[in-house]
Amino acid sequence: MPDILLLSATDARAALPDLCDVLADCVNGGASVGFMQPYGPADAVPYWQSVAESVESGATLLLVAVIEGKVVGTVQVGAAQMPNQPHRGDLKKLLVHRSARGTGLARLLMEAAEREAISVGKTLLVLDTATGSDAEAIYPRLGWQRVGVVPDYAMWPEGGFCDTTFFYKRIAA
Repeated sequence: MPDILLLSATDARAALPDLCDVLADCVNGGASVGFMQPYGPADAVPYWQSVAESVESGATLLLVAVIEGKVVGTVQVGAAQMPNQPHRGDLKKLLVHRSARGTGLARLLMEAAEREAISVGKTLLVLDTATGSDAEAIYPRLGWQRVGVVPDYAMWPEGGFCDTTFFYKRIAA
């Protein structure tokens, strides 16, 4: 059974090698999460360092799934919003290493992210994901509502445009 943990900035910095490995694995597996191939763990260091800084400032909640002492999945909630959106959070970078997929980690991470978002006063979460990706199928099963699709919103990591589907979920009344 995995441990799902909310990381402090210090914890995030300590987990940097595992976080970099997870991100590189997902990008190299075809996930459209903002980065282009080829992409190695060393390429991910600046990204995760910036996430740790965002955790330190309170702008981001960073959760991880740990199995046998190794981070194999992660998700973030962007908690810092504009003054007219204090109730909203952005769900970001749900990533599960290919070696750990099919074990329910995505569901566990999402449930934990929702609980943590509620604990900091969020009542609505939004996310976007590549249309037609395996990830897109996860969200409706977890109660997320599909809003629509924007064509050519991003690129696949190997090149070529991909559409993006937007979702929302009310997490507290």
